[in-house]
Amino acid sequence: MIRKIVTALVLILVALALIAFAIANRQVVTVSLDPFDQANPALALSQPMYLFIFGLLIGGVMLGGCAAWLRQGGWRARARRAEAQVSRLRARLSEQSGAGPAAPLPDERLRLMVPPPAA
Repeated sequence: MIRKIVTALVLILVALALIAFAIANRQVVTVSLDPFDQANPALALSQPMYLFIFGLLIGGVMLGGCAAWLRQGGWRARARRAEAQVSRLRARLSEQSGAGPAAPLPDERLRLMVPPPAA
């Protein structure tokens, strides 16, 4: 309960800070993506400054999330292999005991933790 209250307070403070930032940076700025012709750029965007900043922030978060997801691909592959190995072992054990199909686990899946590789 306390954790939810603290989380809500932190999120409210962050939202207030972002709103204050947006209000303070309402002036329109022009971002030109044409380095050769400054007088008449081929591609230029004129938006309030806070939109550019928020766009860059959101893009950075998305890029970082993609990088983290790609970096964790090895862990996900190891977890899939370990879960397949466990299901094969459970099937083999149930065949050896002659009890028929293996009884399901309480949460229907065995959760495995793959330790990090030794450095």
